[in-house]
Amino acid sequence: MRSAVFYGRHDLRVEEAPMPEVGPNDVLIQVKACGVCGTDVHIYEGDKGSAAVTPPTILGHEFSGVITEVGENVSSYKVGDRVSVDPNCYCGACEPCRNGVAHFCENMIGYGTTKDGAFAEYCAVDQRQVYLLGENTTFEQGAMTEPVACCLHGVDLCNIQPGHQVVVIGGGMIGLLMVQLVKLAGAAKVALLEPVEGKREVGMKLGADVCIDPIHQDVKAELKKAGLTWVNSVIECVGRPSTIEQAIDVAGNKAIVMMFGLTKPDETVAVKPYDVFAKELELKASYINPYTQKRALDLIDTGRLDVSSMIYEVCGLDKLEDVLSKPELRANGKYIIDPSK
Repeated sequence: MRSAVFYGRHDLRVEEAPMPEVGPNDVLIQVKACGVCGTDVHIYEGDKGSAAVTPPTILGHEFSGVITEVGENVSSYKVGDRVSVDPNCYCGACEPCRNGVAHFCENMIGYGTTKDGAFAEYCAVDQRQVYLLGENTTFEQGAMTEPVACCLHGVDLCNIQPGHQVVVIGGGMIGLLMVQLVKLAGAAKVALLEPVEGKREVGMKLGADVCIDPIHQDVKAELKKAGLTWVNSVIECVGRPSTIEQAIDVAGNKAIVMMFGLTKPDETVAVKPYDVFAKELELKASYINPYTQKRALDLIDTGRLDVSSMIYEVCGLDKLEDVLSKPELRANGKYIIDPSK
């Protein structure tokens, strides 16, 4: 089968790979759509994502497809089922798993990180990780389930209440999902900080009350003008020290600052502890997607969440390395890989 195999920093090869072995508890999925994630970019650049990757490995963890084979112990799914996958498979036996924080599993399998993923024509996964797609959900939308699930966990940790004011920093795919989710959570006013005009336009269409260019506008003055006088939560979706520092700066008293964007492992942030003290801020982070996959699927299938507006292009495996290596391409929006192209 055609696969995009990661051999190390800046070394991704589209080549023939053996068909995955299907264990007794596994299903074999013909991949129809797999999203290119910021974590994939970090891995391609030689950095650690949410899990360490040992080459050679087939990357790709945001995916959907059709079941073409089931293991002998699988009874809940059948050949022909349209499904999406939660790529993070917990052991259920270690101390974190037995104490309700399974996303810190000490023996986690990560499809697309610790185990071959879905930048390939086929991927075999444990049946526990499979979720049926709703009848209204396309394969491209189904591939967006995992990032939505991650965003849901981050929003949950922000404790947003009806009437709150929220600032989202970064209008990429994650930021645009966050804008919608905080509105669904009850936020009365939502501001999006994004330097790219096209992304600000999409942000307004998806529910932002004000979109601000942080490069050419006075952010605090624009927030005040838009009525965001007490920002309860700031969700940083860029993963840069400068934007994390900005998040702390624009947060209001008693606010939660969610550092959602993934930074490089060795990056540091200049924080003035007095500013955190004076505003009694809570600095939080969000790690992967515990127990949120089904909620994400339901939001997509019911049309409550738009996951299509931020998709820029569906392309084949041959373009994957260009997307991973060129920020100017990723700036256009979300790329989805269809291995059959």
